[in-house]
Amino acid sequence: MQVPASSDLDKSKRKYLLRRFWQTASGFWLGERRVVAWTLTLILIAIVAGQVFIQYRINVWNRAIFDALEKKDAGEVFTQALIFLPLALTSIGLAVAIVFTRMTTQRRWRGWLTERIVDRWLTNGRYFHLNLVKGDHDNPEYRMAEDVRIASEAPVDFAAGLLSAFLSAATFIAVLWFVGGALTFELGGVSYTIPGFLVLAAVVYAVLASSAMAFIGRSYVRASENKSQQEAEFRYVLTRLRENGESIALIAGEEEEKIGLRESMKGVLRSWREMCRQFMRTTTVAQTSFLVAPVIPVILSAPKFLTGEMSLGQVMQAASAFVTVQTAFNWLVDNYPRFADWAASARRVSSLIVSLDALEKAEAEDEGWGRIEQGEASKGNVLELHNVSVTLDDGTVVVNDADVRIKPGERVLFVGESGSGKSTLVRAIAGLWPWGKGKILKAPGIDMFLMPQRPYIPIGALRRAVIYPKAAEEVDSKQVVEALKAVGLEMHEERLDEEGPWDQTLSGGEKQRVAFARLLIHRPQVIVMDEATAALDKDSQTELMQLIHKKLPDTTIISVGHRPELEAFHDRKITLEHKPGGARIVQDIELPSSRQPGLLQRILRRDGRDKPPLSVPERHPGDRLAKPEGNSGA
Repeated sequence: MQVPASSDLDKSKRKYLLRRFWQTASGFWLGERRVVAWTLTLILIAIVAGQVFIQYRINVWNRAIFDALEKKDAGEVFTQALIFLPLALTSIGLAVAIVFTRMTTQRRWRGWLTERIVDRWLTNGRYFHLNLVKGDHDNPEYRMAEDVRIASEAPVDFAAGLLSAFLSAATFIAVLWFVGGALTFELGGVSYTIPGFLVLAAVVYAVLASSAMAFIGRSYVRASENKSQQEAEFRYVLTRLRENGESIALIAGEEEEKIGLRESMKGVLRSWREMCRQFMRTTTVAQTSFLVAPVIPVILSAPKFLTGEMSLGQVMQAASAFVTVQTAFNWLVDNYPRFADWAASARRVSSLIVSLDALEKAEAEDEGWGRIEQGEASKGNVLELHNVSVTLDDGTVVVNDADVRIKPGERVLFVGESGSGKSTLVRAIAGLWPWGKGKILKAPGIDMFLMPQRPYIPIGALRRAVIYPKAAEEVDSKQVVEALKAVGLEMHEERLDEEGPWDQTLSGGEKQRVAFARLLIHRPQVIVMDEATAALDKDSQTELMQLIHKKLPDTTIISVGHRPELEAFHDRKITLEHKPGGARIVQDIELPSSRQPGLLQRILRRDGRDKPPLSVPERHPGDRLAKPEGNSGA
């Protein structure tokens, strides 16, 4: 399912993404964490209500202190000063409690939401599949980090602020009604009375200010979404540059990268310029409201104060209550910019969720894309491909109608020109590429280990890289050291527990040696090698392949490679060739067994490795032929 970029979303799609976000995010209050979620929520409600009550008591105190000052009653002034101290301490304590409860709720909610999305992202290789399908899910790491943070922090603040605004408005409207009373005046000889005139003034003022903010900031959401998108793209460009730093440095591509960074940065600066315009407009309204709001109730109460109908304390109480009511009514005005930021982040998180939904739906229903069936291989085979066609998510065929049987312990080499679908086929065999049709059947309980051309080196100590993905306590140190020595990395033995940027420190060849060390530690039943020796010289390749033959003699090996020298380490060679409608297997032949005494050495000394070292009959894909009589492979 493809979701357009956020800047192009129409109103209905925006609403859908927000609904989809809440469907997932509300699970914090409905799922296994609901007891913690509701406990924190109720505590926060109680504390906010207590804080509003203290604000009301301070408002009453405000009236009493000013009345005492008007009457020049020193004793009452001293008494009110003593009363203020516990009120202030209680208000401070409640404010701190609100911060603690609010941030604890945010932390727990963010942790739950991030864990849920990351779990879905990592399940069934979806983090890999998202790179292969269309949709608005670029930079998922930014969405799960920064966007989830904003999307989970802001609603808690909004809920606490909105509750406080509602309770404050209800409480202090009553104060304005009873303190201000009715305003009576004559106009043209006619007497008019406005009941609760301060309440009416507060409502009218709040409506005007809110309407002005909504009108002036109507483009704020779009500008905020564009800013978030541009920022994410700029971070992605920087991340790509860092990850590929060695390749860029080796071909002196810095100037070209600078051009790309400048263009990306221009987009960021343009979005910030638009945000600046929006901030200027909203600041105009907010600052005007901040200056005018405290003055209006004083001016409106002045006639009644001058006629003696209101005391100075009542005027100051009314002014304080008016500001509180106006602030409550203008809560949306004050939070509109942040609300726009939240909406942008929530939609970006939701877009990722929607893409994961589409992958899950495809996994469950085979809808639209088609999926390669998985099952159990027949006895005597470790792997079977039955009429397997591998496609892209849009249905484009990459490999068509592959039919192969592989027996336990057999070593099979897939070859073909670049782009013929070899790597795609082995990824399908490994279960990383689900789209297509046909069946891939595996022996029950099979332990498969994929070796890509660029091995993954995790963050942390070298020990972790060597035993990955096992945990450190699962592997004995002696075993790790022996594996390092066996693959020619004994020079790093003393640095096993040294943490550092090993992904940048190790050369491409050393990373591939680390991958071979993992094989010795994990000892898998099936190894899938995709150009796993491409960064090694021929002698090193020979050394490591001989090592695997010796240490893992019964392991099944499925390889992809271009080097003809690899044939010496395999029993079969399967050739793929570009054809209309997708690459096909055009040759599946036996190779002389490298396990025959002395044969491997003789093969490696031969020249002209582009042809099979021995003439053996060609066969159709999937057929398992015995070697012809009289051909001992010598």
